Amino acid sequence: MRTGSIGRGLGRGLATALAALLTAALVPPASAGRAAPAANPRAMQAAAAEAPAAFTHPGVLVSRPQLDFVRTKVQAGAQPWKSAYDQMMASKYASLTRTAKPRAVVECGSYSNPNYGCTDEREDAIAAYTLALAWYITQDSRYAQKSIAIMDAWSAVIQDHTNSNAPLQTGWAGSSWPRAAEIIKYTYSSWPNSGRFATMLRNVYLPKVVNGSNSNGNWELSMTEAAIGIAVFLEDRTAYDKAVTKFRGRVPAYVYITADGALPKAAPGSGLDTRDEIINYWQGQSTFMDGLSQETCRDLTHTGYGISAISHIAETSRIQGQDLYPEIAERLRHALGLHAKYQLGAAVPADLCGGTLKDSLGPVTEVGFNALHNRMGIAMTNTQTLTEQQRPAGTNNLFVAWETLTHANNPN
Repeated sequence: MRTGSIGRGLGRGLATALAALLTAALVPPASAGRAAPAANPRAMQAAAAEAPAAFTHPGVLVSRPQLDFVRTKVQAGAQPWKSAYDQMMASKYASLTRTAKPRAVVECGSYSNPNYGCTDEREDAIAAYTLALAWYITQDSRYAQKSIAIMDAWSAVIQDHTNSNAPLQTGWAGSSWPRAAEIIKYTYSSWPNSGRFATMLRNVYLPKVVNGSNSNGNWELSMTEAAIGIAVFLEDRTAYDKAVTKFRGRVPAYVYITADGALPKAAPGSGLDTRDEIINYWQGQSTFMDGLSQETCRDLTHTGYGISAISHIAETSRIQGQDLYPEIAERLRHALGLHAKYQLGAAVPADLCGGTLKDSLGPVTEVGFNALHNRMGIAMTNTQTLTEQQRPAGTNNLFVAWETLTHANNPN
């Protein structure tokens, strides 16, 4: 299914197009606020169709005001931030003796078999981000230098990702790298090889993720997260716009709401155009309800990957002044709420995945919950209960890390 565009609007007459453009110019994206986010997707797409005129740094998942808030809370010993900080600093990712393990070619097959550098790359990327956070909170330059050493080690060596899981692996590692790079480049005094790191992101990572994938939704969403983060670091407006377009097509095809009609939407380019094809793609689920994910009946863990990437992309866009939360708030709140409800122990009805759900979401609810509940004022009882139960949220060792520390009750 295709999203709307300004070009198609122009075909309906110049007066209509001018009216739409004037509306977009006069009404800021925030005006959508807490109203039904998907009420007028064409108008919202016109209102926020392009990358920001100037990129905000640091601006991938976390901003300077958010980091300042965290540092103040940790220094004051306030909870839950202090326990989250202690958890992070006690992890292997904060070690000042870590030795990076870069490879020229990272080869990852299905379920990381073979695993030639896959775990090493993901964990080194998380470590670089962890150390960047530690630097900002402590202002101890040893953490910045270790983060730089890890990023420099990889940018000097890596050339490609191969085998069947290459797009996903690139998406996971490529989500963490720009978070670290943004903090270091824009808050630390010196990083001589930052240009080489940028070249690595542009030549090795961005081409693998920017065009997306027609695999399961968590793949394409993680790839899109990497693409938008890399675009911010590179200040690449074209890549940023492409990632936002991909996001707008993929989120409605990953989380169902009843307003979609009898069947979930299909992602642009997916080729899914019959009921049977869509049901098969949705893991055989034929009963659809608010918040159901394309991967719910696969397991909650993969669903959590997708929900997390949606939250991360929206958070980065908000920092950049192009708030995508109003567009996806209805889907995200239902997705978080539905899965939180059953993870908390509610009986699973027979018409949902045959009455059985597997695994758990993981440490993925903080960012979306903070944005929707604390900033936008949306009631989210089940999500709040699960989020508070899981604090401090740690890392999934893939691309999610320390989000109680960075986003719990963070107003910025």
